[in-house]
Parts: sequence; structure tokens; C-alpha cells
Amino acid sequence: MKSSYLHVPRWIATAVVLVALIGGGVLALGFRNWSGHEVFGASNLALTMARSSTPVSLGSFSNGFASVLKPALPAVVNIHTSKVVKSRASQMMPFFNDPAFRQFFGDQFGQGQGQGQQQQPQTEREQSLGSGVIITSDGMIVTNNHVIEGATDIKVDLSDKREFQAKLIGTDAKTDIAVLKIEASGLPTLAIGDSSKLQVGDMIFAIGEPFGLEGTATMGIVSATGRGGLGIENYEDFIQTDAPINPGNSGGAMIDLHGDLIGINTAILSGGGGGNQGVGFAIPINMARSVMDQIVGHGKVVRGYLGLFPQDVTPALAKEFGLSKPGGALVSGLKPDAPAAHAGLKNGDVILELNGQPVESANDLRLRISQAAPGSSVKLQVSREGKTQEMNVTLGELPPDKSAEEAPGESTGGGLDGVNVQELTPDAMQELQLAPGTRGVVVESVDPASGAAAVGLQRGDVIQEVNHQPVHNITEYKQALTAAGKQPVLLLVNTGGQTHYEVIESR
Repeated sequence: MKSSYLHVPRWIATAVVLVALIGGGVLALGFRNWSGHEVFGASNLALTMARSSTPVSLGSFSNGFASVLKPALPAVVNIHTSKVVKSRASQMMPFFNDPAFRQFFGDQFGQGQGQGQQQQPQTEREQSLGSGVIITSDGMIVTNNHVIEGATDIKVDLSDKREFQAKLIGTDAKTDIAVLKIEASGLPTLAIGDSSKLQVGDMIFAIGEPFGLEGTATMGIVSATGRGGLGIENYEDFIQTDAPINPGNSGGAMIDLHGDLIGINTAILSGGGGGNQGVGFAIPINMARSVMDQIVGHGKVVRGYLGLFPQDVTPALAKEFGLSKPGGALVSGLKPDAPAAHAGLKNGDVILELNGQPVESANDLRLRISQAAPGSSVKLQVSREGKTQEMNVTLGELPPDKSAEEAPGESTGGGLDGVNVQELTPDAMQELQLAPGTRGVVVESVDPASGAAAVGLQRGDVIQEVNHQPVHNITEYKQALTAAGKQPVLLLVNTGGQTHYEVIESR
């Protein structure tokens, strides 16, 4: 058979090869940054990533949502743990061993069988239940830290009735994430979605093992995103939902209409009743994924560190600090020798932007700094005395014994009538456990009906500034108040070693 050949000029062939190489490089970069945001630390987990986050037409679910839930249910597991704790009787032993007690009752309570012989402390095994999500086919599981915290024995039950002993890979108490491993293969998994695409009103499902009831699914909507300041964890960026979440759901899956994992069920607000009240919270999977990657890759989570105390900017504070509207994070305290102090940040600065993006709140600042790499440089836009300026800060690493940059409680309104203060003596400083060099006047009493009480000023607080003027004694304090007259007063208050600003308005 006769063969034929196509003769192509060399320059055309060279051009084709170059175009292919450039196109391949661009395509590779696109896949690398598929989510549109950087995740600190390369992924160390063989995760299945969601292929689409486009809206789903509810018209395609003519018979309900079985097509979403059926493949997802096997990837959610039951976790039951146990730990050895002192029994209540053991905790009462010191009382039973008291000589006066034994003089009247002897050894009838089993506290000793002879003189000099001491009963061994009694222990009991405490059981707990929770849920988890299989994220790799070879047995990697994500759950909540509080589900396995302190456990000496962790077992995982699969939907096919198999039970496995689990190994704890690592935990992060600050976000309440834990990673487990079981020795298995070919396990069902959930694809990892993109929680940044969630919107209020999106339909979601919560899957878990509430009260030990295997494979329970509930439905609801996204009630809110970016919930923080709840005091549940150090770092909070919760998805809020009205999908019923009950005890035992912790560590379970929140999925979207694609069946992709977009959150880890974590907590409920029960109003004291202990059950579901339609207010549940899940950790966004984008945050959980970053934490998981670091746990698996490094055995711990490392975070960026500024070393300051930010607080939200209320309308009253915005007015006092010359801002046109509330927003940003107000610096109300600096830690000595920390990156923020070295960079020249001061109390009263308002951080408006981080790396060119607006800072919405104190919680927003803490989250974004925590997700940055230690040693990296961040650019801050700061408002100081009504003027904006740019500042560069090289982040440190959050020490393991430090909590997140904390935001004092938000407060509004009030008046200084009814506030009595004393000199801050060395004895008072020691009693209040204040750092050496702290200056100000200490609050002795606050009238419960006063505006100062309404904003949370209380006995033991130390007032360090009045309208930006440092006060070292009662004389300076009174002079500053006299100068303020009937105008609102801005106080810098030290509560238990942590400083925060309060605006006190005359009534």
C-alpha cells in the first residue's frame, strides 16, 4: 500500500509546539488556583474536589432529594469514644479520709482496711457519641475536636456495620477540628465544595448521628454566613442554618444540592433547653480544609500573628475616631515586642484594609491574619487621627500558648454619673493581676442604673485614658472629665489585662 506524507514547514511546527507549551502552562496555573483564593500550605490529602458549584434547579428533584443524599450518607460515620475519669465517689475521698469524719464513722465507707492503708482512687469509663466525615478513600476522617477530646479509645462505625479502631492524627482546638485515620481502603467519600460561594437562602442538608441514630439527614437553608463573636471557638466564621442539628451531630457533614461537603456541623444555640431551636452552626469547609492540610502535613497548625487587641468600630466609635462610617478594626491594645508594635501601630489606629481588601470587623481581621503564613508581609491601610496611611507588617507565628487576637465586647451609649474610682496602688495592681507599669485609676463601684454600667464598666476595671489623654491618678482623671463637659467621653479601659475602648454618652 502506498504511503503518503504531509510536509510541514519547520517554522510552522515550531510555532505549534510553542503554543502547546504556553497553553499547557496557563491551564496548569488555572487548575492550581481553581478556588480563586490561596490556601496556606499545600494540600497533603488526596481529596476529591467538587467539579461544579453552579445553581441547581429544584425542578429536577421531582421526588425529593434522595439522589443527593443516597450517595452522601455512607460517607458520614458514627464516632464513639471513651475515657477514664475519676468517679464521684473518688472525688469525695478526701472528705471520707478526714480524721474527724473517721472518728465518728470509722471505715464503713471503705476508705481503709487498716491503719496506714489507703484506698486506691476509684475510676469509671465515660462514653460519648459524635459524627465524622470520610474525606479520603483510604480512611482519613474529619470531625470536631470536642468529639474526641481527652479520649483514650476512639472507634468508628461505618454504614455497612463495620467497626474500626481510629488513630488520632491531630487536632486544632482553636477551630474545633480533628483528623482521624482508620485502616481501610475503597471507602465512600464526599467531594470537597467551596463554602465561599454560599449565600443566605441556599438549601443545605445536615447529616450525622444525632443521639446515636445512624445516618440521619435533615434539611434547611443557609441562615447566615461569617458568623463570629459567639465565644464558641477562638476562630469563628460559622455557617448558620435552620437545619435541625442535635447532640451527636457534631462532626457530621453539611452538604449542598450537588452533594458536596461545604461544612462540618459543630454547635447549636439551644436557649438552655439542650435541643434544636433552629439555630445551628457549621465550620466552613474552606477553613476546615486549610486546618486539615496543616495537621496532616505538619502535625500542627501554624498561624500568622500580629499581637494586638482589635475591636469592632461602632457608630459611636466611628464618630470619635473621625471615620465617615463604622467599619474596620480598632486597635485597643498592643502586645509588647509583637509584630504590630514593631511596625509602629498605636492604640486608636483603625485598620481599614488588609492587602488592599476592606476589613469588615475585628473578627474579619483575626481570621485573615490567622490564615496568613508566619514571616509573610502584609500591607495595612490605617486611619490615625483622621488621616490614612499605609503600613507594612511582617507577621510572626502565633505562639502555641497564645489565643487569637481577641476582640473585647462591643458596647454603646452611657454616662459617667455613678462611677467611683480609686488610685491604682501597687497592692491593687497585684490583686487585679495587672502587668507592671500599668497606669490609670481603678473603678471602685458603678451605679447599676448608670450609662457606664450599660456599656459594661465594672468594679476592678482600670481607666487608662479619657478622650485620648492618659490618666495616671484621680486628679488627671477629674481634669479630663471636666474638659469633656457634656460631650461624649471616650475611655480606654483595662479589664483583666486586656484593653478596649468605650464611648460614654451623657444622658
